[in-house]
Amino acid sequence: MNWTDERVEKLKKLWAEGLSASQIATQLGGGVSRNAVIGKVHRLCLPGRAKAGGTTAAPARAPKRPAAPVTRAQNYPARTVTRTVTPRTESTTTLKQDLDLQPIENTVELPIISGALPVSKRLTLTDLTERTCKWPVGDPMTDDFHFCGCDSMDNSPYCKYHAKLAYQPVNERRKAAAAAR
Repeated sequence: MNWTDERVEKLKKLWAEGLSASQIATQLGGGVSRNAVIGKVHRLCLPGRAKAGGTTAAPARAPKRPAAPVTRAQNYPARTVTRTVTPRTESTTTLKQDLDLQPIENTVELPIISGALPVSKRLTLTDLTERTCKWPVGDPMTDDFHFCGCDSMDNSPYCKYHAKLAYQPVNERRKAAAAAR
């Protein structure tokens, strides 16, 4: 779809008149879709569309009436609340000591897996094959990031050791999650 200068000018004119994007697309013809019109309007940063037959000005709002005074029922006398505000002179450390707060540690105990930790071959993403372990090691944002790269088991993306970590029975996962709470 080519936007010629002539088409762009016609689009601007029709948009200012308040036509919808579908109506403009129909008048432009030549395979111009409603979405193409909307996209071009946004790229041209055209102002909001005028209402058909109206002006672009926002409708005048009625002036707000002053709120009626709130009166209390005679059964409920007015209450006066006095509040004393004392500035805090203690630091938050002192406050924690006074309350004897202890930090909560979120630790999850993982089941102990028998077997020796495999020696990683430190492969990059481009070095991985169908038969190498794809277990990520380290932070992907650092240069030290790599994949295990040991021989993987049949029909598994991981070596024997990492498969035990990745595929744990449901009951053990639930027990570990419950213990962490």
